[in-house]
Amino acid sequence: MSQSDCANPQLLEWVKEWYDTARERSSKGITTYKHAYDSLKACPIEFEHPSQLQQLKGFGPKLCDRLTQQLRKYRAENGLPMPEHPSLKKRPGISSQDPEGDESGPRPAKKPKTVKAYVPAYRSGPYALLLTLSTHDKDASIGMTKVDLIEEAQQHCDASFTAPADTTKFYTAWNSMKTLLQKELVYERGRPLKRYALTEEGLAVAKRIKQTAQSNGTVDGHREGPSTTGFARNVDRAATDSQSRGIILDDEDDPPANQQQFRDVIAQDTNFSESSALPAFTSFRLEPGSFSVQLVLDVREVRAKTDRDYMQNELAKKGVKPIMRSLDLGDAMWVAKCNDPNLLNRQGAEGDEVVLDYIVERKRLDDLITSIKDGRFHEQKFRLRRSGIRNVIYLVEEMALDSLHFQKYEEAVQSAIASTQVVNGYFLKKTQTMDDSIRYLTRMTLLLKRLHENKPLDVIPTKVITAQNYLPLLSHIREENPSASYHVSYPAFASLASKSDTMTLRDIYLKMLMCTKGVTGEKAVEIQKRWRTPYDFVHAFEQCGAGEEGKIRKREMVFKEMANLVGRKKIGKAVSQKIAEVWGDA
Repeated sequence: MSQSDCANPQLLEWVKEWYDTARERSSKGITTYKHAYDSLKACPIEFEHPSQLQQLKGFGPKLCDRLTQQLRKYRAENGLPMPEHPSLKKRPGISSQDPEGDESGPRPAKKPKTVKAYVPAYRSGPYALLLTLSTHDKDASIGMTKVDLIEEAQQHCDASFTAPADTTKFYTAWNSMKTLLQKELVYERGRPLKRYALTEEGLAVAKRIKQTAQSNGTVDGHREGPSTTGFARNVDRAATDSQSRGIILDDEDDPPANQQQFRDVIAQDTNFSESSALPAFTSFRLEPGSFSVQLVLDVREVRAKTDRDYMQNELAKKGVKPIMRSLDLGDAMWVAKCNDPNLLNRQGAEGDEVVLDYIVERKRLDDLITSIKDGRFHEQKFRLRRSGIRNVIYLVEEMALDSLHFQKYEEAVQSAIASTQVVNGYFLKKTQTMDDSIRYLTRMTLLLKRLHENKPLDVIPTKVITAQNYLPLLSHIREENPSASYHVSYPAFASLASKSDTMTLRDIYLKMLMCTKGVTGEKAVEIQKRWRTPYDFVHAFEQCGAGEEGKIRKREMVFKEMANLVGRKKIGKAVSQKIAEVWGDA
């Protein structure tokens, strides 16, 4: 069926335009537009209004609304009336002649929304958390850690922050923190150790709570005055007074714009407990016998979709029962698991596992070729280097491939393997099958048990670590004492290694640069050193001027700026031109 034969040719034409645009830009919506185009083209029914398209595959409310706007514009330009919305036909007293029957006509005014102030219950979890954080408002740029916050807030709360009131459930008073975050009364920052602080709206609520508590005669969290209901009523009244002066405490339906602006300002504040200065700290030790070395295996390491547990089961048969979880980095690693699950918490860390200095990136030969082609290979090596783990093992399974296909990429594979060993200094282990890889992981686990279980492990307290000082701190320790080995808790490591957990602007900037073919992690870092932010980079291209001469300067800008570099950090003219096409519109 041709496009002209479709029952809704005009609508189909617009969907086709959007589909072509999405395809050119490799947009995530390309699949949705493709389904929408195919289903509309094949549909024999003529629709009166775009909203009726929701019954077809690929059409959701957003796409139908977009078509409605496009149709309204088209009709207005051609002097045609807008078709009546199907839902208006069902309304009594509204006809197609009624100006309100046309979507372009005026609609009945909505009743103004009543802004409902959030009032935490007396001595509840939110009450205690807000009250405690408000006492640290002078030091709000630092915030409070979860451990410190719970310790101080408990005196203001009747429920426990650590033990569930109902033994059949898992909820504690700490779960109310989620409510405060959703209502944007509290914000969290910091990596790997999160800290919590009040927003402007949260501070306003906390002040009302304290004023009401003082007027009620409540001292140090103990009731001496009116009832809980009276407390809530007084806080509500104080909140209403605040709103009358323009202070909006809460709106569950439509958060005010100033809340979003405040959150954006916070996101730009890179100084929030993220100092790169090396901290002075005292490590603590895990003594021999207090832990056991265990293998952690990524849950996605499978033999086939129909045999997902093969690797796990085979390791167990050989006496190595792995811990299965989704790893943020690598495919296998080793941890020292504490016999006492609360030992690390008492020492200033989280969880009950400490990460050892070994990590494995497993690659089948076909996956290695694919990762080289799409750029994942360089990104993974870059993230492994930033993990701080010294012993990185690349485990390559040389499975049989079609000879013609392998010959096409053989040179690229050999170059990648050589680079991994020589440039990155990673250990390369080749195996023939998954069974060989399983035997290797078994031997490594037994070896690490012998190496570590009879020696103490030094651990860095999480509270002194930030995303900025982590690598410089490890580098300094290793330079001062090459034989020393300091470790971090698994939750801290996972947060630092995560692709998305509290990503900094620098992380996003580097990933944006690496999207250009030929820009490796090393090259991206060198670019970022010269142009600190995306704005600086785009502005530099704008300074090159317009016209043909400006385009030439844009294409050569990165090349000339980095011409003095050598080796893998150097950027040639061809890559410089690709960068200019993306960032400088050259």
